[in-house]
Amino acid sequence: MPWDADVAVIGAGAAGLSLAVDLVQTHSKGKAAPTVIVVEAPPGPLRPAARTWCYWEAGTGPYDSLLSGSWDRLRVYGSDGSAIDQHLGPLRYKMLRSDRFEAAMTDRLGVYGVGLRRLSVESVHDDDAGAVVHGRDVRGVPSVLRAGLVFDSRPPQWLPAARTTLLQHFRGWFVRTALPAFDPGAATLMDFRLPQPVCGLAFGYVLPLGQHAALVEYTEFSRRVLDDAAYERALGQYCTSVLGLSDYTVVEREQGVIPMTDGRFPRSTGRRVHLIGAAGGATRPSTGYTFAAIQRQSRQLAAAVRAGRSPARTPPVHGARVRAMDAVLLRALDTGRIDGGAFFAHLFSSVPAERVLRFMDGATSPWEDLGIGLRTPVRPMLRSLLELPLLRRSVPASGPGRR
Repeated sequence: MPWDADVAVIGAGAAGLSLAVDLVQTHSKGKAAPTVIVVEAPPGPLRPAARTWCYWEAGTGPYDSLLSGSWDRLRVYGSDGSAIDQHLGPLRYKMLRSDRFEAAMTDRLGVYGVGLRRLSVESVHDDDAGAVVHGRDVRGVPSVLRAGLVFDSRPPQWLPAARTTLLQHFRGWFVRTALPAFDPGAATLMDFRLPQPVCGLAFGYVLPLGQHAALVEYTEFSRRVLDDAAYERALGQYCTSVLGLSDYTVVEREQGVIPMTDGRFPRSTGRRVHLIGAAGGATRPSTGYTFAAIQRQSRQLAAAVRAGRSPARTPPVHGARVRAMDAVLLRALDTGRIDGGAFFAHLFSSVPAERVLRFMDGATSPWEDLGIGLRTPVRPMLRSLLELPLLRRSVPASGPGRR
């Protein structure tokens, strides 16, 4: 039976749209681009709300025209109120809203004749000649789609077995103030001038969009999410008691949950069915940042498809050294051996922010990693490292709930 397309991409978010665009716009000379179908969930609970993605890169980038803001300075506040203000050198910290990105990528795909098919996907599996996607259309009628390859970005229903699993959970307010209240020249990456949970850590996060507007977030690294009232109380306290805001209006809210785990996400569920984005391990376990890794993953997978190689043979987006370092940090945080606020504040005060961001991207050399490691609490980190081989991987009691 003939295929509907060479490639079907499930999900029209960052991972799905980035891969689809890379597949159709950068094909080899003299060789036709693969035919691509993007499957988008119909309006409803399967369609995520608008959200914010942040990443950093040197100079100009392909999405600069879509940005809501960017900064060449970052601030971190210690629990004692001390401020670390660092210039990012050649890097800029960039803020991108999902709705603008998705609209622009959908338009770009339209130029290449790629449309979006609305389908509630129920199952995906290999068959004799390719892969088959079963689902229901917007009217609820069963529908079948066949492709040579399928890339699936749907969030996993369960997290993988792990030695340590924390959740990065947050709520953000887009606020407007009557009086000037924000410094548009610097983003606050972590502000630890907040009451800390019994286990884990909590911090504020401020992306100024002008003197009168900002995205203000409350974030926790812990094992369980909070209820709505707790997030609202924490944000209200942060805005008034810490940031000193008085006359302000909340114009929009966003929230999310990002698993922080040393479990290994499978990258394929069949010979022709491959997982991408957070479902395929693109999220950095120790930070929750995903967008930049998705771009690297998409370029690698598109190159493999164009060259006729199996996507399963592409390297994982985060290498073994990165995953090992993250496993140690997650264990140290989860056991309470290190004070998370003091750890991150000291890291940014003793290492140039540009190097810390490259480290968070997995782009530092082993020697740079060693230098950063020596600025962390050596004994608790070493103890966490030595006990990791003794720990049993288990399935987390809580399942997956952006940056």
